[in-house]
Amino acid sequence: MEELKIYKIQKNIHEDNVKVAEETRQELKRQGTYLINIMSSPGSGKTTTLVSTINSLKDEMKIGVMEADVDSDVDAKAVQAAGAKAIQLHTGGLCHLDATMTKQGIDELGVEELDVVFLENIGNLICPAGYDTGAMKNVAILSVPEGDDKPLKYPKIFGKVQVLIVNKIDAIEHFDFDFDLLEKRVRKLNKDIIIFPISAKTGEGVEAWSNWIREELNRKG
Repeated sequence: MEELKIYKIQKNIHEDNVKVAEETRQELKRQGTYLINIMSSPGSGKTTTLVSTINSLKDEMKIGVMEADVDSDVDAKAVQAAGAKAIQLHTGGLCHLDATMTKQGIDELGVEELDVVFLENIGNLICPAGYDTGAMKNVAILSVPEGDDKPLKYPKIFGKVQVLIVNKIDAIEHFDFDFDLLEKRVRKLNKDIIIFPISAKTGEGVEAWSNWIREELNRKG
């Protein structure tokens, strides 16, 4: 396994985020690389979900992952061990990534030969929802232990994303979690959202989510 690279990224307050995001999107399209921005609370299972996704897709496509965190390289090492090209991005205490910071990560990762790149954003449901990173699609992960009321508390992120992954459904019987109620609350904010119930631990539902990625890549091609 090659040595993991860690980069400290800096926010450039002079850049126009919307402009940089669109330029990044267009450049990735020209290269044939599909960028997916994944957002969630800490502990929702972002990294475990990514590892399961990598295991499902790595024999079909070249995958990259940018792991953003305040510190540590644990997550990046986990996805690298699963078979993805990975770098760790340290944000220096910032609670989100914007387009300029994402572009720095893309340049350091080197995505020219990659089919799909996942950006694992900083773990919270507030800050990341306010910034366009240049991704083609935005995905939120909500875990069963967090509760079905999160769309009521954090409507912006659930209204923004195109996909919601509901993780840890293997534990649903142990929590007061109403999946139908969750879906009703989410669709009130975002009627076109696609919802995938999964268990990243057992693999249940991961293939349906992986099929969506396959379809997205086929559509862009």
